[in-house]
Amino acid sequence: MLKGKKIVLGITGSIAAYKSCLIIRELVKRGAEVQVVITPAGKEFITPITLSALTQKPVISEFFSQRDGTWHSHVALGLWADAMLIAPCTASTLGKMANGIADNMLITTYLSMKAPVFIAPAMDLDMYAHPTTQQNMERLKGFGNHIIEPQSGFLASGLEGKGRMEEPEKIVEALDLFFEEKDLQGKRIMITAGPTYEKIDPVRFIGNYSSGKMGFALAEECARRGADVTLIAGPVNVQCAMSNIHRIDVESCQQMYDAAMSSFSKMDAAILCAAVADFRPEEVADQKIKRVGQTMDIHLIPNPDIAASLGKTKRKGQVLVGFALETNDEQQNAQQKLEKKNLDFIVLNSLRNEGTCFKSDENQISIISRNSQKDFMKKPKSEVASDIIDELTKIL
Repeated sequence: MLKGKKIVLGITGSIAAYKSCLIIRELVKRGAEVQVVITPAGKEFITPITLSALTQKPVISEFFSQRDGTWHSHVALGLWADAMLIAPCTASTLGKMANGIADNMLITTYLSMKAPVFIAPAMDLDMYAHPTTQQNMERLKGFGNHIIEPQSGFLASGLEGKGRMEEPEKIVEALDLFFEEKDLQGKRIMITAGPTYEKIDPVRFIGNYSSGKMGFALAEECARRGADVTLIAGPVNVQCAMSNIHRIDVESCQQMYDAAMSSFSKMDAAILCAAVADFRPEEVADQKIKRVGQTMDIHLIPNPDIAASLGKTKRKGQVLVGFALETNDEQQNAQQKLEKKNLDFIVLNSLRNEGTCFKSDENQISIISRNSQKDFMKKPKSEVASDIIDELTKIL
């Protein structure tokens, strides 16, 4: 989808500047026309000659190219481009962009840009984690810019991989997907994914084997089709790196319930793919429980029912999709869940289908609505996600 697109590539003074060559090669390979604008600091890491050889265009760095009054028009560049990509983007440049400090050609071009702007931050973790940097990124998002950065898993520190620039192929893919024709453009979709952990004490919990792979595949499929996705993820070590996926990490059912109830009113649809614990310990010990005697009793109480609660608040025009993982009487149990929780359709899978469900890269599903059932063959979860979203688009 990048064929014939005009891309302004901004390069700043980061060690990751060498990766800009790979970005240019991939953009050109996909048929894009690339104009590089580089900061003075960026030239300390990569030479304009190298960049010019790849783009077949002179690299722009200064306002004036010669001493005869010839100058580069940042306004003209802003009108020429179909998109601007700043990769790598340092903390310094982020701050200048967020606060309108136009002291170089790159920033003035950004401020004049009429096309969408994509930003791939690149800095060390301490700089990335600093509140000023986070505030600047949030401000830039508020201005409508697209931030492209690696996503971390829940089991990491929460910042694992952050700060480093996303890989060139992922950056170019983000641009490619932006220009692709999308059937969910403008739609807001909430997805729950992964397990929940219900604490017994500081080191033990009640949980399940869900990997989150199905929910994340659904989130990426929706984002690929243009939706603005809110992904509420239980404790999983799965990553997604698309700028239109807003990830909320939770641990317990109660946390997932609170996040879902808070977000659902703003959504066009919700897909409840998480494997949520139905019960939790009534009491959670403050300290690790020691082994005393031969048995231990844990009294469990019900968790809030996320699907049923959302079904009660669902307004006209909203679509609610559920999942049913069954071990017996699959169709009957799924149909009852569909009716009881006011779902528009339900995705049924069974533990009796070997090589599917928990931890697997494949799944085999049936999609059940009030008046029909569609059965699908076993296939990769990415393809299963496409089947489910195809069904969603028919009623959304």
